[in-house]
Amino acid sequence: MPQEQYTHRSTMQTSEGPQVYKVGIYGWRKRCLYFFVLLLMILILVNLAMTIWILKVMNFTIDGMGNLRITEKGLKLEGDSEFLKPLYAKEIRSRPGNPLYFQSARNVTVNILNDKTKVLTRLVTGPQAVEAHSQKFEVKTLSGKLLFSADDNEVVVGAERLRVLGAEGTVFPKSIETPHVRADPFKELRLESPTRALVMEAPKGIEINAEAGSLKATCRTELRLESKDGEITLNSAKIKLPNLPQGSSSSAGSRQKIYELCVCPNGRLFLSQAGTSSTCQINTSVCL
Repeated sequence: MPQEQYTHRSTMQTSEGPQVYKVGIYGWRKRCLYFFVLLLMILILVNLAMTIWILKVMNFTIDGMGNLRITEKGLKLEGDSEFLKPLYAKEIRSRPGNPLYFQSARNVTVNILNDKTKVLTRLVTGPQAVEAHSQKFEVKTLSGKLLFSADDNEVVVGAERLRVLGAEGTVFPKSIETPHVRADPFKELRLESPTRALVMEAPKGIEINAEAGSLKATCRTELRLESKDGEITLNSAKIKLPNLPQGSSSSAGSRQKIYELCVCPNGRLFLSQAGTSSTCQINTSVCL
């Protein structure tokens, strides 16, 4: 009986044929999968090409990016550079032989801070003015000689010569102390006080010298030359006092052109026609 059943089953399998089961993706699913794989490869190639293009345009190298180079001494920038936020650096300098430019649409501010981030010195260059905020401001030569210094107490000019080129000159609201005041060659020197008095004082002497021109002193009320311990000397080939008053009475003729210079007790000068003796006592009415 078992042998007959085995024979019957073998006969049935042989007559019907073997059954094959297919494993995989077929049809539209297979086509979609190939399409997505092809699209992914295209995106990878495009991404790789864009990366290479960006590296080429931005000039990425082992030493840096674009105009920025990384050296042993620090960062090196070639060409114009723009900083949108504050820049902190220990030293900023240009290449040897080239100038260094700082350019801004508004102003350029340089601050010096202490350990507590408090501003000690500030330099502001703006469209209207250049401002320096510090306890003391100094200008020196390459050799270290002081040219200009300013602080709360005084302003010092250390140059050998101070030249004022303005057409209106220099205005000093208060006193000025200097050993020498002179004009440029072939230029006139004018000391003027429009609304107040002009006073010149010196412990040892005052020398007014005009080697190639004339000397003129003008005032509205009175001109006083005073020497407390010494004398006042007028040394010239000609000394003219054209506007001195003249005495009314004289013993000489009316056509006489020789005069005597007289001095009143109050210091006033006047002319009196000369005679055989002094005629100043006759014309003392001028002193009144």
